[in-house]
Amino acid sequence: MIVLNGGSSSGKSGIARCLQAVLPDPWLALGADTLVDAMPASLQASDAGIEFAADGGVSVGPEFRKLDAAWSKGVAAMVRAGARVIVDEVFLGGAASQQRWREALDGLDVLWVGVRCDGTVAAGRETARGDRVAGMAAAQAEAVHRGVVYDLEVDTTRTESLACARVIAARVG
Repeated sequence: MIVLNGGSSSGKSGIARCLQAVLPDPWLALGADTLVDAMPASLQASDAGIEFAADGGVSVGPEFRKLDAAWSKGVAAMVRAGARVIVDEVFLGGAASQQRWREALDGLDVLWVGVRCDGTVAAGRETARGDRVAGMAAAQAEAVHRGVVYDLEVDTTRTESLACARVIAARVG
């Protein structure tokens, strides 16, 4: 299993797609967006679910946390059943978020990868995408990495997704 952690618009999804292309075996790519998109509309933009503030801040409520815990355990079950999985994640809680994943993934072989990107560059990508709240990328660029321990880090500020994926693939055994 590979866990990619980085802020919004840092390049995680692009790296995940490139990893699927360069790794010799089939890998599933799942991410934080997969979970949010699967939630009912009533939990999107709600106190109980997930809210995106006008300044790019993200807050999560008790129902989101409950589903997120089930999500991570479900992903772990897929890996235990033999699936190879790349998780594209945003550790909003930094080290506490990683700890929740570590507990779900206990006993599994996991490569923890930090995906860094300069906040200004990520903000430019965010604007170009047009599907994110302005300010999210800058707010998350460093915050998601606080206290997180990685096996490997890549920086997409000036490095293309494919080059980052090849560095990561070289570490997958």
